[in-house]
Amino acid sequence: MEINHRRRNTGKAEIMEGSLAVPEGEGPGGSGSREMSYPEVMEYVEGLGRYGIVPGLGNMENLCGKLGNPQDSLQFVHIAGTNGKGSTLAFLSQILKEAGYRTGRYLSPTIFDYRERVQANNRPISKKELCRQMAVMREACEELVREGKPHPTAFEIETAMAFQYFKEQGCQVVVLETGMGGLLDATNIITNTLLAVFTSISYDHMAVLGKSLKEIAWNKAGIMKPGAAAVALLGEDEVMEALTQKAQGLGVPMEIVDPREAKGIRRGLEKQLFSYREYPGLEIRLAGLYQVENALLAVAAAKQLSGAGFSISRQAVYKGLFGAAWPGRFQVLAKKPYVVADGAHNRDGACRLAQSIQFYFAGRRIIYIIGMLRDKEHEEILKTAAPLAQHIITVPTKGPRGFASYDLALCAGRYHGNVTAADSVEEAVEMAYLLADKDTAIIAFGSLSYLGSLIKAVERKNSKGESHGKQRKN
Repeated sequence: MEINHRRRNTGKAEIMEGSLAVPEGEGPGGSGSREMSYPEVMEYVEGLGRYGIVPGLGNMENLCGKLGNPQDSLQFVHIAGTNGKGSTLAFLSQILKEAGYRTGRYLSPTIFDYRERVQANNRPISKKELCRQMAVMREACEELVREGKPHPTAFEIETAMAFQYFKEQGCQVVVLETGMGGLLDATNIITNTLLAVFTSISYDHMAVLGKSLKEIAWNKAGIMKPGAAAVALLGEDEVMEALTQKAQGLGVPMEIVDPREAKGIRRGLEKQLFSYREYPGLEIRLAGLYQVENALLAVAAAKQLSGAGFSISRQAVYKGLFGAAWPGRFQVLAKKPYVVADGAHNRDGACRLAQSIQFYFAGRRIIYIIGMLRDKEHEEILKTAAPLAQHIITVPTKGPRGFASYDLALCAGRYHGNVTAADSVEEAVEMAYLLADKDTAIIAFGSLSYLGSLIKAVERKNSKGESHGKQRKN
């Protein structure tokens, strides 16, 4: 595959030659587009939920066709897997940014703000730009419906919008996270794949992706493209068999990253140090035992891109890994007591979380705050995680897939004798602090959809505590 990443300096940002914004008035969303305010955009996005999840690329082909197929003007690193996609994306996109490339990031779900899912050089799309882009998407969708074609889903619209935005922003490379699976995922409409990256693959979304690990891995392997390369984390035999067969069938060279190659690992809650191949003394600021392997994947991916013509210095690798931030992944929010937020929401995530808890907080009292979506494997997750806790507090999650805290508490009660259902995240935080002492670790995990609210609730709790402490001293 020919790689075009020539750069010219505009004084503000480096823009890929030949990449220009679509002039106003041309194509869907031109001068005739109806403007949307930010509240209208959020209401529109919420309403798109009625179109559900539709695996397949037909809708994407229709929608992107209306937009002039912006994805064809971009180059991608495509990331699939069950756990670790977002962290690997954070590491690699930061490395590329440090190397001087204007880098697009597309991820889901988000923690604090809807706009986080679409970023150029780590900056989320602005409210003004989101409103403009969504007006374009709405008009294109209305045209499709008038033509008798299906209305695209929320994820399809968001993905197409991201492509258009990245093209207009002159992104030289886009690090793209799949939504679900790979083969029939909306993101897989892309053809200019430089590199396919596979993080840890385990059981999740079995109703869509398959009942066995091999079926799930085969689905995710669908992001591989002839002419590209692949990097995969060493996993279960069934997983590696599926990935290897797919790579061989397409003639795709695939590098296997073995976590055991990380040497001299020194783990901490504020930073972790390790050496990998020709990179001694690498540092990351993300906690969690599993983050080292995500960093290894990013380093291997950067090396592959270097071999394909990208100029990525050793300094960019070191600075990129150290500078990467990723909220909600074994994130320490407070100390005395410790409060940690983690997005473990499937059986593999629960196992990894349990390992990190046992390593970092051995001998401490553990209190859980758990919120989950209704369609997740509650039984498997609770069976794995519950035995480590002294008390479990459940919280409700919202939306069509939401799960009431009382219903989740009933499930948790099968694996633990001390469970309380809270009416809100704020109530759960207050309850956990009342139950905790300075040596307790409060671990909040489950759906990423509620972690943003939890992080803010803990921040408010901490700020109140600090202000009360100052008043007492005065």
